[in-house]
Amino acid sequence: MIKLKSKIGECIETRGLKIKFVADKLGVSREQVGKWKNGKAFPRIDKLFELALLLGVKVDDLYEVIDSSDTIENEEF
Repeated sequence: MIKLKSKIGECIETRGLKIKFVADKLGVSREQVGKWKNGKAFPRIDKLFELALLLGVKVDDLYEVIDSSDTIENEEF
């Protein structure tokens, strides 16, 4: 299983945006963006792409892989 660390908060702060602004633009609650920021929840794929566009980053810039030791590519067949 891959473990991810959210970098959403870092990306929002780097651009000087407020969570309320991001939430309003994406049509979600501030609480939901807060959960994404803190890694408590993951955005739906469409919201993830909208967020990346809003922040001017690639989708993979929003998360960092912190553990991939159990992935298929690491297994021997």
